[in-house]
Amino acid sequence: MTVHVLQHVAFEGLGGIGSWLEARGAQFGCTRLFAGDPLPRLDGLDLLIALGGPMSVNDEARLPWLAAEKRVLREAIARGIPVLGVCLGAQLIASALGARVYRSAATEIGWFPIESVPGPDGTFRFPPACTVFHWHGETFDLPEGAVRLARSAACANQAFQIGRHVIALQFHLEATPGGVRALVEHCRGELVGGPYVQTEQELRRAPVSPYQAANALMGEVLDYLLAQRATTAATAEADRRQPAARTPP
Repeated sequence: MTVHVLQHVAFEGLGGIGSWLEARGAQFGCTRLFAGDPLPRLDGLDLLIALGGPMSVNDEARLPWLAAEKRVLREAIARGIPVLGVCLGAQLIASALGARVYRSAATEIGWFPIESVPGPDGTFRFPPACTVFHWHGETFDLPEGAVRLARSAACANQAFQIGRHVIALQFHLEATPGGVRALVEHCRGELVGGPYVQTEQELRRAPVSPYQAANALMGEVLDYLLAQRATTAATAEADRRQPAARTPP
């Protein structure tokens, strides 16, 4: 399995996704966009992951690599490569596909519940309700053809899916205690009072159990995406082996 990661800041990494990849012996590369690394070639890629970051997808004038990253995401989606977007990564997918990304009515930072939105058969199903880690102040409209998967009291579009190979999450199922501490250290100024913003003390005191549950759910999301990739590959191989129809004389 070959995976590539698009990373936007040094302090937002793979978190719990890293353990999932290592357990499966995945080969993975990383484009550190903040360091000027080149964007990846998509040939032979089994999964593309776009991580979070404090910038906005609308900051292309200040960060021109955002436009190039959107082109790569758009191409990967068009080619049927499984794509996962996390927070900023989800917003980048939405923007790459022509949807609007804008300031949310309420900032969400901390552990707050989401509820699933049932979709058509075959789409990923979140638990009816679960508590996940949030750190976002922007939201998005759904791109054309997207299916909403989850919502919260503060944000109508918490997750969406396109086809069977693209899942975008506003929230951080990959969160780890160390990752949250890094967010606090680098983005402490965003912890302003609000109904959906926990204090630094609350963030630091969170027990390990919600992290474990979130990481397990992220594993289910990744398993789903890779299962779709395997099905697509098997279908393509079967088509390749199918004898060509004879032309009648």
